Amino acid sequence: MKDFSYITNSHPAYIENLYKDYIANPTNVDPELKKFFEGFDFALGTVNGNGAAAGTSVDSAQLSKEFSVYQLIQAYRKKGHLIAKTNPIRPRKDRHANLELKYFGLTDADLAGSFEAGKFIGLGKASLKNIIARLEQVYASSVGVEFSSLNDSERAAWVQKAAEERLNQPVTLEQRRHIMEKINQGVIFEKFLHTKYIGQKRFSLEGGESLIPALDAIINKAAKNDVKEVVIGMAHRGRLNVLANILGKTYEQIFSEFEGIVPADKTMGSGDVKYHLGFSSDHVSPDGHTINLQLCPNPSHLEVVNPVVAGFARSKANVLYNADYDKILPILIHGDAAIAGQGITYEVAQMSELPGYSVGGTVHIVINNQIGFTTDFDDARSSDYCTAIAAITQSPVLHINGDDVEAVVKAVEIATDYRQQFNSDIYIDILCYRRHGHNEGDEPKFTQPALYALIDKHPNPREVYMEYLVKNGENAVQDLAKEMEKKFWADLQERLDEIRQKPRPYSYQKPELWWRELRKAKAEDFNQSPVTAISEEQVKSLFGGLMKWPADFNPLKKVEKLLQEKVKLFDAEQKLDWATGELLAYASILTEGKDVRMSGEDVKRGTFSHRHAVLFDEATNKEYNRLNHFQEKQGKFRVFNSLLSEYGVLGFEYGYAMSNPNALVLWEAQYGDFVNGAQMVIDQYISSAEEKWGTMSGVVMLLPHGYEGGGPDHSSARLERFLQMSAELNMIVTNITTAANFFHALRRQLAWPFRKPLINMAPKANLRHVGSYSHISEFTTGGFKEVLDDTAVKDAAAVKKVLVCSGKLYFELADRRAKENRTDIAIIRLEQLYPLPVQQIEVLYKKYGKALWYWVQEEPLNMGAASFLQMNLKDTVNFGVISRNASASTATGFAKVHAQEQADIIEMAFTI
Repeated sequence: MKDFSYITNSHPAYIENLYKDYIANPTNVDPELKKFFEGFDFALGTVNGNGAAAGTSVDSAQLSKEFSVYQLIQAYRKKGHLIAKTNPIRPRKDRHANLELKYFGLTDADLAGSFEAGKFIGLGKASLKNIIARLEQVYASSVGVEFSSLNDSERAAWVQKAAEERLNQPVTLEQRRHIMEKINQGVIFEKFLHTKYIGQKRFSLEGGESLIPALDAIINKAAKNDVKEVVIGMAHRGRLNVLANILGKTYEQIFSEFEGIVPADKTMGSGDVKYHLGFSSDHVSPDGHTINLQLCPNPSHLEVVNPVVAGFARSKANVLYNADYDKILPILIHGDAAIAGQGITYEVAQMSELPGYSVGGTVHIVINNQIGFTTDFDDARSSDYCTAIAAITQSPVLHINGDDVEAVVKAVEIATDYRQQFNSDIYIDILCYRRHGHNEGDEPKFTQPALYALIDKHPNPREVYMEYLVKNGENAVQDLAKEMEKKFWADLQERLDEIRQKPRPYSYQKPELWWRELRKAKAEDFNQSPVTAISEEQVKSLFGGLMKWPADFNPLKKVEKLLQEKVKLFDAEQKLDWATGELLAYASILTEGKDVRMSGEDVKRGTFSHRHAVLFDEATNKEYNRLNHFQEKQGKFRVFNSLLSEYGVLGFEYGYAMSNPNALVLWEAQYGDFVNGAQMVIDQYISSAEEKWGTMSGVVMLLPHGYEGGGPDHSSARLERFLQMSAELNMIVTNITTAANFFHALRRQLAWPFRKPLINMAPKANLRHVGSYSHISEFTTGGFKEVLDDTAVKDAAAVKKVLVCSGKLYFELADRRAKENRTDIAIIRLEQLYPLPVQQIEVLYKKYGKALWYWVQEEPLNMGAASFLQMNLKDTVNFGVISRNASASTATGFAKVHAQEQADIIEMAFTI
């Protein structure tokens, strides 16, 4: 929809000349002008039998006027949303749509004139007055259609046609009955809670109750389109209403939560507030289709649930629907302030079309309260709309007046069809208001007296709809609505009085059955890891498979040489290096029929060029996945180089792992420090979800960690933060030094009868350290070793000093000891820091009972594991700490200072 105002304002003869150019050769004019001239010719009958312009003489003034009207039509399509009557509370700001006649070379005198351009809006030849009325009806009434960002002409044409043909279709009496039932449920539920639980926080939907018929319409339309599952992510506003009136959570359950009743079995751990909980149900649509509904649990960090929903949906599509994304529909419900203000919305938008993260399109719904906490929208964003993010992915936006519930239902049905048609995102911006403050105990008039004076007088959406129906002759529906209100109120009272409501029947899906086969972890589970070894025959077979590629594939010579060196190492010494041990773990899991998914920045090769899970042909750049060819029937190895995002990608992988307990899901940070950007996912989901919501996850985080002179941003993965969050067996924290132990740690993730997140402080330079190589026997026996005793010690009684450490520092300490040929020092590696293997440490403490014990770490004293160990071993082991001095920054940025600090740590360890 280009701006041709320069043509509109030109002399009529100029347009006539353009028309003649078009007749001479239609391909010589702009496609938009061509479209107009074609339509004009057809309207005037000036097209020959072959469909080409016949060149009939036309009046240049008439042509100029027709073009002006055409441009007016196009302008409404492009900018009508700026003047649409979408705000139920107050007049809209002037966004300078410039749709007045004067901007198109037209005047009031032209209103009575007839124009062939009326055909472009579906009217045929019509007066300008009627053309404008039609444009106002379609593009400037209760729905503002914003789609000018779409470069794809097919998608733009689809949206245009849907708006012009469907938004003003009449609604049947039966449809109105159903809409009234849903808006009735939404409004009366809030009224009831507000009456019975005065002052209690519930983050009500009052003012935005049209969300309920909107979600109902989306789900029913999706079911009709053969969608099998809807996954919903939303923050707390309106969540209880959605749980009750969309997902069918019983009122008894909701009321008991208001009463503060603790579940008898306490399976939810420490629990969470009622408006954060998740839920699942099976919904049967009015025409008999069954569709599974999932509402993901979400903390108060608002948009953090977005990538989790996307990952959950992607995983479900892979497991249940063979990656057919038409079968699963993600819906994200945002607040207006949150979608505009939270950076995660941008990250998720950028993920939406990427091969590794696409979910076939998401329907975004904004509950637009026109306020964030107490902040007016003028202070909350710079863009005209809170949905400006939609332009990033060229996604249409439907802005809707929340008081026009019929318009809401029509628009969301269009949105659902669009998503299914194009597998792309679409945004629904429901403009409404918030009846109360940020919560029911808050006073919004402190900062918004004028706005809330309007809201106080404004009828709720149900009352608005009833008034509309009365004006439109639907008295039967009005009577029905009163009857429904009376009955619904009585039902709520009965349920509050503990008359049991029958829950919806529910059929567990395959991944849910897998989860139900697992159990909660117990403390004794961590005394010793399960056996995760594989046979020698398997090691050799899988190793061979990893080291070959198709005959017509030509890997980069440098990579080929690296792989050949790995083969030589295995043949000569029966050893595997770190990268091969890692890939061997994945290969063994895949051949057991389970999937592995890995993503992160540059994970295909590995940030430090060690993994090379995918090879690239040096001539064609064709990819060869080294792990998807071991046997005919095996799991899939999915590996994706991610966008430059930590927050969004980790959230996605968490959601993916949350869906399927039988897939090993890994995220690797390019540098461990970068995990800082994903802290909300770690705090709100990875470390606490099981305690809050009973939701297990086996997601793995690989965080490159170690002091090598890389400066403050490339040294520390902030081990101390993870250890500070470690409690109640919530996750596993490791710093592993050998390829075999890493192999077993990865296999252990799926071997346990429960799932726990694994956070590994991963090596960088030591990826190629010969000390990290492991003999084949270490892969074919036993399992993960939480503590590695010092095998170099021949006489424990002769040991006077024990140095306990983890990670790369071990190799530096071992090198110094070998150099000095010291036999009085033992070096113990703590491979797992949480759950802390206290019993194994106690055994070693007795073994080296005559020695002084020291914890040695690279990190400053106020970081790393020192404080955690002092807190958890104070009654068991008496030890000193050797480290860098306490520091505000993780590490120095000066190479010489780093080298001196590192040397001081080693020196102190051997001389103190």
